[in-house]
Amino acid sequence: MTAEAIRVPALKRAALHEVRSHIFDSARWAPYRPRPDDIVVATYPKCGTTWTQRIVEMLVTGSAEPAPIMVPWYDMRLHGPLEAMHQLAEAVTKRRQLKSHLPYDALPVFEGVKTIHVARDGRDAAMSFHNHKLGYNAEAIARTNAVMTADPKFGFEMAPVPEDPATFFSAWVDDGGADGDERCSYFYLENSYWAARRDPDMLLVHYNDMKADRGGEIRRIAAFLGISHPEPVMAAIIEAAGFEQMHEAADVLMPMAANAWEGGAKRFLYKGTNRRWEGAVSGADLARYDARVRSDFSPALAAWLEHGRLGSYDPASAPD
Repeated sequence: MTAEAIRVPALKRAALHEVRSHIFDSARWAPYRPRPDDIVVATYPKCGTTWTQRIVEMLVTGSAEPAPIMVPWYDMRLHGPLEAMHQLAEAVTKRRQLKSHLPYDALPVFEGVKTIHVARDGRDAAMSFHNHKLGYNAEAIARTNAVMTADPKFGFEMAPVPEDPATFFSAWVDDGGADGDERCSYFYLENSYWAARRDPDMLLVHYNDMKADRGGEIRRIAAFLGISHPEPVMAAIIEAAGFEQMHEAADVLMPMAANAWEGGAKRFLYKGTNRRWEGAVSGADLARYDARVRSDFSPALAAWLEHGRLGSYDPASAPD
């Protein structure tokens, strides 16, 4: 697709904040040149990002065949020079999706660009994030340390990830897994997307709903994106989006995962289960988590984050 063929949509709102954590940096979105049909999949880590990207890719291509999920990710600081990431984004010829782990108010918003925000109960996200970080290989740790030590905001290496999930969870409750910038915390980030939930170009999706009614949520995503396929194609996409199917095809879907995790893609796509925190973390820390939920979230947002749309509210019509 040539630059001349792409109509650049109007800017609705510039980023409201600069955000820079150990590995994410909102300033890296500066060269982004939006297209009017772009799709941004934006989440707190370990809330179903890769799952949703696989679904979106199948909907865009109309194919359920396993294929590498190569999604441009501007805010990731560990993926090399920004120019290379921008070239990757510009080289996409089909309808394009992009990835972000930034809060919504740290992203530029353009007319017509669709954003899918996927959320998960914070306790489940924290447990999955622990496994994710614990699985980093030496290469990933070295890249992270190089970025952090060269950044004057930090100037130190990443702390070792504790083996014990209870120890990790206790620290996670303190800062929401912000990794150096409070606006990257689970608590801040979820509020930022909830505030935009009624925007017609925003769709909020929940991990629990995807597990409970995968077909219904995939059809909901397709409708939001204005995509339709014959029923046999949709049935194949829904089947291929199952955790077992994705885990079996993990090495094809994520061929670069071995560069960052011991065990490669199958470590990254670990279990896909919820409530692993039960019996694994202390009652005192669970009580502290509940207190943060009460203080940081509205009742409707807290209910949606814990139970999903099927168990509480449709975000678009939920009360504040």
